[in-house]
Amino acid sequence: MPAPDATAQLPRFDDQARPPYGGQPGPGGPFAPAGGQDQYASYDDGGGGRRKLPPAAIIGGIVVVLAGVGLGVGWALSGGSDDGGQKKDPGTSAAKSAKDDTSKPAGNPAGDPAEGQAKGLDALLADSNNSRSAVIGAVQNIKTCTNLDGAANDLRSAAGQRNDLIKRLQQLPVDQIPNNAQLTAALTKAWQSSAAADNHYAAWADKTAGKGGCDKGHAKGGKEPAQGNAASGAATQAKQQAAALWNPIAQKYHLREHQPEQL
Repeated sequence: MPAPDATAQLPRFDDQARPPYGGQPGPGGPFAPAGGQDQYASYDDGGGGRRKLPPAAIIGGIVVVLAGVGLGVGWALSGGSDDGGQKKDPGTSAAKSAKDDTSKPAGNPAGDPAEGQAKGLDALLADSNNSRSAVIGAVQNIKTCTNLDGAANDLRSAAGQRNDLIKRLQQLPVDQIPNNAQLTAALTKAWQSSAAADNHYAAWADKTAGKGGCDKGHAKGGKEPAQGNAASGAATQAKQQAAALWNPIAQKYHLREHQPEQL
């Protein structure tokens, strides 16, 4: 008899023992039964199995989280407001502020053009009393026949100052000041009359300094002092009118009031 085949005891290879197509190799060998353990699953001994997530699912979750973080950052950078998706333009606010700032005249917060003109006139009136003491002193010297040449010079200088006030008044804008026509007319009349009085008194000083002008230390009278007194009276009347018109304006704008003799 022939010798037994060396492979006779080996089990016959059975194609049906293969796992179905697509089956996964099990832990028992390259062709473990299909019911073998999945390479992506693990089981604990208690039976409460916990299935691991596939890598694709893990990566997808990370992408979702990062997308959420990106949206949050974008929302914060956009101002954190959902006012219709619109943002306020800072340039628009700045332009509006600039427009509001220019709606009022520059340098005049109250919006009253008469205020600036009243301040200009107030500065002029402050100079109107500069020669008063010099004129009073000069007239007194004439009466007592004292320093007659100096008295005449002081009086003519005062007359020049009055005429200068009139020129400055003509250059001032006063059209917005209440009763400006009457006020400027009264001031002009007052200063013209004062200048005329100064010149008349200066002529009196010249006459008194001449031969026979003094009598026992007193100046003789004449037409010069009479003309000076008349012009001085007219000046006083005009100053009273000017003060009555000016002082209410001064009160309104918190400026200096003037008595007639101070003009």
